[in-house]
Amino acid sequence: METKKGYHATAKYLMISPTKVRSVANTIRLKPYTEAMAILESLPQRSALYLRKVVKSAASNALSQNDKLDEEMLYVKELQVNEGPRLKRVWPRARGRRDILLKRMSHIYVVVDEISGMGE
Repeated sequence: METKKGYHATAKYLMISPTKVRSVANTIRLKPYTEAMAILESLPQRSALYLRKVVKSAASNALSQNDKLDEEMLYVKELQVNEGPRLKRVWPRARGRRDILLKRMSHIYVVVDEISGMGE
């Protein structure tokens, strides 16, 4: 039988490049929930807003599914930032030419779990 993985939340098709989100995501990975939220609230990047929403959603999923949990008992167990589809747009150039502008999208997947299982 498989052990319980944790409580997760996802955000898909976000109009922001995955590389921009990963730079912020690396600062909160494996941190306690309260510390991660404090870090995300103080960062000025737009990706911090998206990450804050997904981490908060995962924590609220954990608190609603398990009444014994508290916010201080949670930590960010897993945080994945994957690339979504790309929108191709035309960028006009000189002499009637054009370049293709790729507007990248991101998928964010967050798992929070109890601190007691943090060493796993």
